[in-house]
Amino acid sequence: AADGVVRVDYAGWAASPNDLRRLKRYLSELSRADPLSLTRAEQFAYWANLYNSLTLDVVLAAFPVRSIRDIRPSLLAAGPWRQERITVGGVRLSLDAIEHDILRRAWRDPRVHYAVNCASFSCPDLPRRAWRGAGLQSALDEAARTYVNHPRAVRFEGDALVVSSIYRWYAEDFGSSDAVVIAHLARFARPPLAARLKASRRIARTTYDWSLNAVRKAG
Repeated sequence: AADGVVRVDYAGWAASPNDLRRLKRYLSELSRADPLSLTRAEQFAYWANLYNSLTLDVVLAAFPVRSIRDIRPSLLAAGPWRQERITVGGVRLSLDAIEHDILRRAWRDPRVHYAVNCASFSCPDLPRRAWRGAGLQSALDEAARTYVNHPRAVRFEGDALVVSSIYRWYAEDFGSSDAVVIAHLARFARPPLAARLKASRRIARTTYDWSLNAVRKAG
């Protein structure tokens, strides 16, 4: 999109029975697969693909919605993330379980957050192609660079450094101090942003836009 964010044509997808069936078929194939038979890189790709395709399925089932947080399986739910939605290896899993209990816990890699997409404007982009084990490390680095160099992730307002709230929410992954987070950002930033980051000492504030990453209607 013109704003540099990968957007999804949920309306077109929801109106296409064939496309909906293809997504359901893909999820069924993932559900029947044995991730333990895969290499470690292939396992990461498997779980990230499962998370992203399941998120698409959740949004499409509820579409039209303005935000994924509006999809609530119960009155007390803050969103759809804790509802068990798919079975893998006989275990019922929620989106939270895939992200936090599997990907974050097993890999201990902050780039997990650049691999999974929560269907929101401020989230790192949904990949245009499924993740693959081959070339995974360079692909994750590229996903990190794409996000870090977009203003929804990192920007300066005057001298104030403003970053995505994911760097606060997941301080366990990115670093509990501003200096460590800034070093992470500088690693993936392109010049001159990298230079500004390296000269920065603190994060002024964080921000996050939960609006759906949907294709915008013309007009």
